[in-house]
Amino acid sequence: MRKKIYQVDAFASEPFTGNPAGVMLIDSSVTEQWMQHMAAEMNLSETAFLLPVDDHFQIRYFTPTREEPLCGHATLASAHIIYELGLKKTDEDILFKAQGGDLNIRKENDFIVMNFPEYPLNKIATQENFSDIVGFEPIEIYASSYEWIVAVAKNEKEIVNITPQFEKMTQNGLGNIMVTAKSDNPDYDFAVRCFAPVSGINEDPVTGSAHCALTPLWAKKLGKTEMKSKQISKRTGELIVKLLDKRVEIKGKAITVFDAEIKL
Repeated sequence: MRKKIYQVDAFASEPFTGNPAGVMLIDSSVTEQWMQHMAAEMNLSETAFLLPVDDHFQIRYFTPTREEPLCGHATLASAHIIYELGLKKTDEDILFKAQGGDLNIRKENDFIVMNFPEYPLNKIATQENFSDIVGFEPIEIYASSYEWIVAVAKNEKEIVNITPQFEKMTQNGLGNIMVTAKSDNPDYDFAVRCFAPVSGINEDPVTGSAHCALTPLWAKKLGKTEMKSKQISKRTGELIVKLLDKRVEIKGKAITVFDAEIKL
């Protein structure tokens, strides 16, 4: 087969920042095994596969090692490619059907706005060896959807300086964790880093879906429903979020870095 694959920097205003995602339009002949092999070949945190069906797109997300039910930055990258290729006009919405739910997407000037489900937050006790494994002592810790753990730090400096032990995180039920704090930068409301070694991603550069949990958390703490987030990974990324009724709007920009033809 000969198919195009696109690499897009999501939640980025300039190339080589944000989170790179692979995007491929497929037909029904493409198997799950082939998609997993392709995602491993791309070796990005996520590669999205889009199957056009009537008035929507089925979307599936694969890390290099497994399939995930939902992914924010790969959804943003996919919508960006659909608009860029003219498969949808810029004044038309996109409907993605993912394992994690239906996702409505729209274009708003240079931004793409995604409507995601809100993730629940259940406060839990901090593991006795948490600080030894992750690198700081949280002031609060929560369990959320898809095995995410949300750990709140005293300040942004604490999460900048941590050096997590990824193997021990996976062994101790901390293989999907977001660490967050109120931002020290007045241009942002909160800061975050995300680690997912259980999915083959030690640190994710920018994690849109994490904001399904972070948005309600910080909305309650800060007393506001619209906020700006900075993911302080090496590549960094910026997100604008808004809390709705049981839903979260996540807004960002994206840039196509390259496309390639697959000759398999």
